[in-house]
Amino acid sequence: MIMTQIKNETQYKAAQQRIEELLKVVTNETPATDKNFIELELISNLAVDYEEAHYPIKPLSLVETIELRMCEMGLTRQNLSDMLHLSKSSISDLLSGKREPTLRTARSIAQKLNIDPAVVLGL
Repeated sequence: MIMTQIKNETQYKAAQQRIEELLKVVTNETPATDKNFIELELISNLAVDYEEAHYPIKPLSLVETIELRMCEMGLTRQNLSDMLHLSKSSISDLLSGKREPTLRTARSIAQKLNIDPAVVLGL
């Protein structure tokens, strides 16, 4: 029997278990023609398709994205205020979701925090 998709949670858990087993024998040096490599790739693709359909990951909001970038860059709110040339209260309003960034601020956020402009603009 050839499985074309994972149809339920039981099949998904079995696929996860098989993936774990295969990861123990497939390495970076395993040739792409190896039967275990091929099986791992096929089952992994099926699992990804199931996950995308049943466990979608919602995109981060602008505030979540800024907070993540602040964490990655080791920035405090004061650092962010200085970097963006905004007052502490403006940063607070921005991070609490009370106000949207102006176009000038959005451009600065995109450039200085290296955040995709589409995310900053909510597109």
